[in-house]
Amino acid sequence: MSDFTVKPLGPDTWDAFARLVEKHNGVWGGCWCIYFHPSCAERGQGAEVNRSLKQRLVNEGRAHAALVFDGDAAVAWCEYGTPDELPNVQHGKQYLAELDILPDQRITCFFVDRDYRRKGVSRVALDGALNLIAQGGGGLVESYPQDTAGKKTSASFLYNATRSLFEQAGFAYIRPKGKSHCVMRKEIPATSPPTRRHER
Repeated sequence: MSDFTVKPLGPDTWDAFARLVEKHNGVWGGCWCIYFHPSCAERGQGAEVNRSLKQRLVNEGRAHAALVFDGDAAVAWCEYGTPDELPNVQHGKQYLAELDILPDQRITCFFVDRDYRRKGVSRVALDGALNLIAQGGGGLVESYPQDTAGKKTSASFLYNATRSLFEQAGFAYIRPKGKSHCVMRKEIPATSPPTRRHER
């Protein structure tokens, strides 16, 4: 893993991010990693519109991710952001009904280049995201990985990685969510002034 570097998604890394997405046909049917962002008229209008929307959000500082690089090529990402930036979660009705506290940051999506899967790159991406969150103020970080119960699962279904990956990173299991996902949390110390927590 020492050969990999992590950089934040931004205007200067957009081209590398775009090449990774384009290599995989827009990812998940042309999503371009916009699913968890706020609903708007542009969503659902096709891959090219999704691409433009994602690039605009990145340029405006409203889309965050840790990009894993092998040399000059981006080979994975871990998307994160505030609940305002990433309001959409799977099984949202259940999530809101059981909500006790909103996190400061959410981790909502992983993607790994097909040539780099099952090589530990997701952990590099997760650690990179947590480091960037710490630099941005830290706080309570929440994610919704799949609880595979130790069974092998196709990488195409693991959009938010696995419970075991988050356990290895020190996250605590909170509760189940949907049929096979769960809510997990970890407090990340700030390396700059902390953000405010949102309580219900």
